[in-house]
Amino acid sequence: MKNVFIYGAPGSGKTTLGKKLAKRFLLPFADLDYEITYASGGKSIPEIFESEGEEGFRKRELSSLSATNARMQQLNGGIISLGGGALLNDQARNIAETFGTVFMVDTPKEELMKRVSRQSGSRPLAAEKERFEKLLESRASHYASFPSSINTHFYIDSGDEPSDIFVGKGLLRNIGAFATLRFSQRQRCVLVADENTNPLYGDTVEKSLINAGFDVSRCVIPAGEATKDISTVSTIWNSFLKAGLGRNDFAIALGGGVTGDLTGFAAATWMRGMSWINIPTTLLSMVDASTGGKTGFDLPEAKNMVGAFHSPVFVIADIDTLTTLPERELKCGLAESVKHALISDPELLSVLPNCDASTVARSLAVKVKIVTEDAREKGCRAKLNLGHTVGHAIEIATNFKIKHGEAVAIGTVEEARMAVKLNLAPENWPDKVASYFNNVGLSTTMPDGLTIESLTDTMKLDKKRSGETIAFALPVAPGDVRLVPVKL
Repeated sequence: MKNVFIYGAPGSGKTTLGKKLAKRFLLPFADLDYEITYASGGKSIPEIFESEGEEGFRKRELSSLSATNARMQQLNGGIISLGGGALLNDQARNIAETFGTVFMVDTPKEELMKRVSRQSGSRPLAAEKERFEKLLESRASHYASFPSSINTHFYIDSGDEPSDIFVGKGLLRNIGAFATLRFSQRQRCVLVADENTNPLYGDTVEKSLINAGFDVSRCVIPAGEATKDISTVSTIWNSFLKAGLGRNDFAIALGGGVTGDLTGFAAATWMRGMSWINIPTTLLSMVDASTGGKTGFDLPEAKNMVGAFHSPVFVIADIDTLTTLPERELKCGLAESVKHALISDPELLSVLPNCDASTVARSLAVKVKIVTEDAREKGCRAKLNLGHTVGHAIEIATNFKIKHGEAVAIGTVEEARMAVKLNLAPENWPDKVASYFNNVGLSTTMPDGLTIESLTDTMKLDKKRSGETIAFALPVAPGDVRLVPVKL
């Protein structure tokens, strides 16, 4: 593999991220600041700046970068965390971009200021707040010139296989670099994309994988919930067969929640379990469906009745893909963000409908925390079903003309009404819940011809049924969702 260089402003967490990834994937790791100190005979970074100035430090930095890069190449590649100005030098940048992939760590300015203030003695160029602000301003265009940036990294180790989750920008063009962290070159993979995402991003992802040394085949499936069935799974299985995939190879899902669910299930059942990577390209799948390892397909009578828990090795959410997403699909994703806010982060409601990397990561953080605590849905994970029991029934009753996020918005309000009937919430609570969804552009009105009573038979097929009751996740207040058995 080529080296992976972790870069960013002082205090962005480059060393922390680099160490985590190296430990996770058993790869060589180097911190360039440590390498400089070692090469100088033990002088600290501040001591080098004091005795040799920034110019002298940069010479040492370039020399150490060249030596470290060469050493890592001899070890068949590794992870190198860089100093905040290591690639200002054109020669240094050329080394990094020629012999590896550079990932920027994009940390909000406010957080950088907090971290640097706590470690001012070890950062000569960030010793004073005003000086640090000017440094960030002067380097802004330099940092922005790197195409791939990581805003947030999550790690879940409670499933059948650990998952690393990345949220950032420009990540699709470097999917191959992510894959090399986990898989060996020349391993085979099948890229599964739907008819919408394939023409937009299929070539970019495939090119990155091929450049990284993987043998890539592609499988294009129909888009939409209506095709989330066993026949589409069979199409994916056949693509695995034609590509000659073995248990040590892998699949990649490129698309929304349907593509991820189907590809994950196909991987879970291929040779009794093959690894996979999930690349969500919709807001809904980024903040919810992509993470947690639930995979499967629908039966005509009920959603997600056949499936398996099978966690992806990576979830890579590139928010640049949201720029091509239709407005209706964006709103569907915001439904899941509102749901997560109601479960445990009410303050998230105040920043919606913003869809930048930080907001996506904040919404996803709710899912990550719950899945980490309850990977197999034996307890608190069931709260993530908020709005879904009614919502799934609406989807089926309308033959999926009402999209998932739209149905969840309606379902959450109907479930808030259940909470009122059970004396768990005040009378005005459903109206408040409706306003949260209305504020992000979603209707909460039940489709014409449908009532809770007309959906009862469909809801009784819900997989959360136990005897004559269904375990509903009922919203009671912002940040308070309770699991309540309800007899229909």
